[in-house]
Amino acid sequence: MRQTPLEILKTVFGFDGFRENQQKIIQTVLDGGDAFVLMPTGSGKSICYQIPSIILSGVGLVVSPLIALMQNQVEAMRQNGIRAAFLNSSLSLDESKQIERQVLNGQCDILYVAPERLFMERFQNFLVKIPIALFAIDEAHCVSQWGHDFRPEYLRLVEVTRRFPAVPRIALTATADSVTRKDIVDKLDLSAALQFVSSFDRPNINYQVKLKANGKKQLLEFIQNDHCSEAGIVYTRTRKRTDETARWLQDKGVNALPYHAGMDAQTRQHHQHRFLREDDIIIVATIAFGMGIDKPDVRFVAHLDLPSSMEAYYQETGRAGRNEQPADAWMVYSLADVVAMRRLLETSDGNAAFKRIKQQKLEALLGYCESATCRRQVLLGYFGEAYPEACGNCDTCRQEIETWDGSVAAQKALSCVYRTGQRFGAAHLTDVLAGNRTERVQQLRHDQLKTFGVGDGLSRIEWLSVFRQLLAGGFLTVDMGKISGFRLTEKSWPVLKGMQQVQLRKDPHPFKLKRSVKPSSRKVLEFEDEGETQLFEKLRLLRLEIARQLALPPYVVFHDKTLKEMAILKPQNRTAMLQVTGIGEQKLERYGDRFLDVIKE
Repeated sequence: MRQTPLEILKTVFGFDGFRENQQKIIQTVLDGGDAFVLMPTGSGKSICYQIPSIILSGVGLVVSPLIALMQNQVEAMRQNGIRAAFLNSSLSLDESKQIERQVLNGQCDILYVAPERLFMERFQNFLVKIPIALFAIDEAHCVSQWGHDFRPEYLRLVEVTRRFPAVPRIALTATADSVTRKDIVDKLDLSAALQFVSSFDRPNINYQVKLKANGKKQLLEFIQNDHCSEAGIVYTRTRKRTDETARWLQDKGVNALPYHAGMDAQTRQHHQHRFLREDDIIIVATIAFGMGIDKPDVRFVAHLDLPSSMEAYYQETGRAGRNEQPADAWMVYSLADVVAMRRLLETSDGNAAFKRIKQQKLEALLGYCESATCRRQVLLGYFGEAYPEACGNCDTCRQEIETWDGSVAAQKALSCVYRTGQRFGAAHLTDVLAGNRTERVQQLRHDQLKTFGVGDGLSRIEWLSVFRQLLAGGFLTVDMGKISGFRLTEKSWPVLKGMQQVQLRKDPHPFKLKRSVKPSSRKVLEFEDEGETQLFEKLRLLRLEIARQLALPPYVVFHDKTLKEMAILKPQNRTAMLQVTGIGEQKLERYGDRFLDVIKE
């Protein structure tokens, strides 16, 4: 008699109960139905196709866009006793043939493949020879041009799945707004699929957005004060900036490594390998890094530059705190960043409809940055989820943000843009408004304009804040000509005519925020005495020793949360060890006695 999903969850994965929607999704697939699954990073999407693949006859075929994701997940599954394998370009022809023989002989329950491989003639012939239990399309947002990581080859996946109409399909993603969701369902022919949308809330993540003064120095202070000797990811926009930031942090004594697509593959892989296997590595990266990296103890994600959209921001920050322990999503931005993002949008390819959607996504991101209300409410609201109370775990909740009626200031700023010819940036416009007779102002005779000196009631910093917020709110855009200056938009005119009020945010004075004392909705384990702390450290050393012997990342042996439970519960035998979260029968057999020996000491 085959095991039930709950029995497999306990014996294989070591968990006592399912999370939100997991059991319903698994049952849908077991019943032969299709499913569209939207779950945040770290909430257990993979279990939704792993358990059905174990139960159903045949092999579960998982389409995944990145080699790193396949290798990490297959390593972790094998440690749990799951018969899993992958086929991708990292394997030789002989290695690929060996895995294919295992599948043909019924020795594999889950097979990961890259989307490109699905369309190779050799693999097409292989598919018709094997019983397929299910199709799992991971990172399904890659099928949508509105998603933040569009992959053209994902558009052809339906060509393969249609050839096997009796095989259930499950499409999974961690982030997609309503437009992207509709696109996924349409492009993958999942209109009849049951849709499961879990809460987007990651209550253990503390969200912070600061104005950029000196980004690298602010980042260093953040790391030294809050995350010394802890793992983290720093995102930058360009490869050059990635290299420079990593070198600068190294010079300051931080264990930082760069990662981007311009590096040679061997160095890039070596840096990723160190990040996965060491506890205190900080990766400085472009968005080329992180997708599919299942490192649970990343304590922070920092953005030195604005991400491309709210979806990208959510996906990238979601790589922090996957083990449900407190983590930080920290970002700095400036007027220059807003200008750069506007320029990218204006010069992007695509028709008017495409640019309109991208404009909406950019304004949502900038609105999040400028928000005076709870950031979690704004973030979740973007994905259509209501969050009725202030979260208490973001900077705007822990620091009162004031707003002011900036209607008159906005009129003066927009009028100055118009009267100077819509071709100058914030620095010159501020000089005109403040009445500064600089050489340039006099040369251009801008001291003769009606707007000259009308803004002496605000400081230079305050005027720069006004321009930043008008640009963020879409009341200004940037000129794409040889001289990059501000231009008015359709939204400018109601403000200029006094028909629309503008509320602006007072930029807060920078100070170190206290971490929220509001308890997370998920249990955070805390040690009660020094003995538990010392035992935890001894268990970590044993885990590191085992991981090095097996050439595995430490978290593949056991997560920190599992070790913490061991240190608190102190199981004295194998039966008690099975009650610890994250310990299934295979891991108990492999490692249990060694950890029990340390506990008994």
